[in-house]
Amino acid sequence: MTRTYAQASRELLRNSLLDGLRGLLLERDWSAVRMSDVAAASGVSRQTVYNEFGSRYGLAQAYAQRLAAHLAAFVGTALDGHPNDVLGALHDGFAEFFTDVALDPMIASLLAGDANPDLLRLITTDAAPLITTAAEILHGALADSAWLSMSDDDAERIARTLTRMALSYVAMPPEGYRNVAADMAALLRS
Repeated sequence: MTRTYAQASRELLRNSLLDGLRGLLLERDWSAVRMSDVAAASGVSRQTVYNEFGSRYGLAQAYAQRLAAHLAAFVGTALDGHPNDVLGALHDGFAEFFTDVALDPMIASLLAGDANPDLLRLITTDAAPLITTAAEILHGALADSAWLSMSDDDAERIARTLTRMALSYVAMPPEGYRNVAADMAALLRS
């Protein structure tokens, strides 16, 4: 499908704003980030940020959705890189995601306990948009894999389950993500 100029422009704006937010989060905690800070970091007006996300919570939700999409992308890339090795693919995909999440400043803010309770809601009670985003991308990767030979229904079920499991580990991280990646891969291979 070909994107229009307006779609590409909006995507560029959205990514620029989310990148600006990430840059700010590397410098300060989420509780100290204002919409005007995101606007200044991105070179746009505060109203532009509000127009794109609606609210501070909407901005946080969009940022979290982008993280969830990264999960699906990591697993999809690992599937392509490990033909006929589902255990290796899942292990590497989860390990890459968990490593990336552990370094993310929004997640660090959330886990430090300094963040607004809205952040915790994003990955717990309000996680449906995150699950949907990641599960749809992961479903495509599983269903399109040349070597998995998985039915569309199985790919959908597995994608939603993997996404829910991975997000639960973001909310309550274990001592070692590498062990979790290996455990999840082994469990799903069975």
